[in-house]
Amino acid sequence: MIFANRKLSEIVTDFPFVAGLLESHDLDYCCRGKQTLEEACETKAKLETLEEELSFLVREQESNAKATNPEVLSNAELVDLIVNKHHDYVKAALPIISAHLFKVSSKHGSKHPELHEIYSIFERVAEEMTAHMIKEERILFPAIKEIQKLAETGLDTLDAQRLNAPMQVMEMEHETVGDLLADIKKLSARYTPPSDACMTYKISFEELKEFEEDLHRHVHLENNILFPRVRQSQFSAHSNG
Repeated sequence: MIFANRKLSEIVTDFPFVAGLLESHDLDYCCRGKQTLEEACETKAKLETLEEELSFLVREQESNAKATNPEVLSNAELVDLIVNKHHDYVKAALPIISAHLFKVSSKHGSKHPELHEIYSIFERVAEEMTAHMIKEERILFPAIKEIQKLAETGLDTLDAQRLNAPMQVMEMEHETVGDLLADIKKLSARYTPPSDACMTYKISFEELKEFEEDLHRHVHLENNILFPRVRQSQFSAHSNG
């Protein structure tokens, strides 16, 4: 995909997920967004590097959009999908969105005071999700994988009962974060930037929308597929006993 002759603002508008990449190369897609990528790059080498990195990100995003059918995955494979796709996305997105919201609320908060509340709520989301993912990756998910190994070797899976409480806690935390994002959605008028919004303002709302949509897919895999499977394995173990 050729980006050299496209304006920085157009690139970020069409592909919001590349904003962080441009920022890492000190390219201002906001105030100087009318520059083309070629004009913004000091050297031909930098242009070539950015074109390669942009193309890779776009291909990766398109690939991720072709969702794997979770129903055909084992519990261990489903855990890997959740961690590698959704947890990794959250870890990468949190600092970027937070930085954008801080910048926007600092600059536009006097005229749009709801931005301060949106930023404050998102910081709570970041805290909740960071702690939540640590618990899943260090405790719950390894236990789910271990139980699958036991089941595959024909050993008793009654030990899965000990996961009931942590799964319930995870579901409660999912609901807490979902409620916080619902508050942000309401405050942002369903992620609709005002007419005087700058590019960073618009990007931050687009990022929030993408974050919420990813969380819905993320939580669906856990609440509606993974956790019920684990609970069913407990029932099966009891029945077979």
